[in-house]
Amino acid sequence: MKLKNITFVTIRLLTLIFVFTLSACGSSSNKNGNNPLLNQGTEQDTEQDKEQTPTEPVTPTEPDSANLSDPSPDLSKKPNELGIELNDWYLSIPTDEDGNGKSDSISETELVNGYSNSAYFYASVDGGLVFKSPSQGYKTSTNTKYVRVELREMLRRGNRSIKTQGVNLNNWVFSSASSGEQASAGGVDGELNATLAVNHVTTTGETYQIGRVIIGQIHANDDEPIRLYYRKLPNNDKGAIYYAHEPIGKDDVYVEMIGSRANSTSNPSDGIALNEKFSYQIKVIGNELKVTISRPNKDDIISYYDMSNSGYDLGGQYMYFKAGVYNQNNSSDSDDYVQATFYQIKNSHAGYAYSETTQD
Repeated sequence: MKLKNITFVTIRLLTLIFVFTLSACGSSSNKNGNNPLLNQGTEQDTEQDKEQTPTEPVTPTEPDSANLSDPSPDLSKKPNELGIELNDWYLSIPTDEDGNGKSDSISETELVNGYSNSAYFYASVDGGLVFKSPSQGYKTSTNTKYVRVELREMLRRGNRSIKTQGVNLNNWVFSSASSGEQASAGGVDGELNATLAVNHVTTTGETYQIGRVIIGQIHANDDEPIRLYYRKLPNNDKGAIYYAHEPIGKDDVYVEMIGSRANSTSNPSDGIALNEKFSYQIKVIGNELKVTISRPNKDDIISYYDMSNSGYDLGGQYMYFKAGVYNQNNSSDSDDYVQATFYQIKNSHAGYAYSETTQD
């Protein structure tokens, strides 16, 4: 009789443990699996980066190959010979040729005429355009914490009679802006398509800064409707993709698309390795932001964000794309760096005569 009672109690205990385990697993899945929006407030190092001085839907161009070796420089070619339209951009680069204590800006005209820099901005043997940014170096302004080698969209295409900043022919606006501002701007709504491979990310420094780089942006007057990040941690073989949306006067919202942006996380099963080509598309129509990540033989990963309450349809807000590498680590060793090779950069806007598409 005593043995029967012991057996019955044991079975009851095992049953309760099994039910509790199932319940806990279900709760964990619901908590983490259904909400990609992570509004975690402002990151420790979010900055206000102030600068100094609708096409039809398309699929981002898929790369020819998913795995590449780290590309070597091609000294026989210049950046203006790679099929990327550079007359729509100026370049920020961490040199200080004019001695003003800030990074240099290379104009649209200089880029079109073949500007290159063997340390930071050059052609690769596989036909790409290399952007390489150290962690330490000259920065664009006193408000900026990080070093960059990055293109800034310039719709004026070398016409210096048009100012860099403002709602004017050098910048674009959302179609949610007033009709007067749409008429004054260089374009309305926007689409940026890029194909690239991230070659190197930082491996030293503060934990929250290691391995991250911004590879594309929409910048407004003082804030960014989107900053697109790639991040790979030193112990992982693959990296994550996520973006930040910055509503005017509010905390940043982070959206994870591939893997996690966490400072300590396991290898993302569907992540992107260094030297692996992929494409991104950043597209805005009105107050809708759409971000697409495209890879060969894989389904596109698409994220939508409603910017209706973000403040960008208020008067005076102008936009411009940015592409390249914006190093997000200023605490690493002096020889640490980020690098990406771009094979396509195409920008389009309604009403902009020089809009490009991804169709060949």
